[in-house]
Amino acid sequence: MSYANSQSALNQYRQVGVHGGVAEASPHRLIQLLMRGAQDKIAFARGYLARGDHQEKGRHIGGAAAIIEALHTSLDMARGEAIAANLAALYEYMNRRLLEANLENDDVRLAEVAGLLGQIQSGWDAIADAPERAVR
Repeated sequence: MSYANSQSALNQYRQVGVHGGVAEASPHRLIQLLMRGAQDKIAFARGYLARGDHQEKGRHIGGAAAIIEALHTSLDMARGEAIAANLAALYEYMNRRLLEANLENDDVRLAEVAGLLGQIQSGWDAIADAPERAVR
């Protein structure tokens, strides 16, 4: 198998693994995956910003903003009440900060949004761990 074919096969394998994991994931796990994806996009954007590649920085910030918007639209405002309203406001704030970071080439704002996502994700992770701890 040539190098090009092996790379193609490797990429297809990765895609199947990612799609398979998403297809089998619970709604809770999907939220965790989205948060991790947004954090990854921000990390890439920060790297591209540091290297002066503004096109790729913007592309990854746009990807992070799209994921955060998906998180926002997934909120169940009727069932979530105050928590959902607070998360909605926080997601709107994060997207505003991402826009500002993109326009101003501001790593501090990117780090802020990554930190906020990390805090929310740690809460989601604790929820996922709670039933496991209760069984022990």
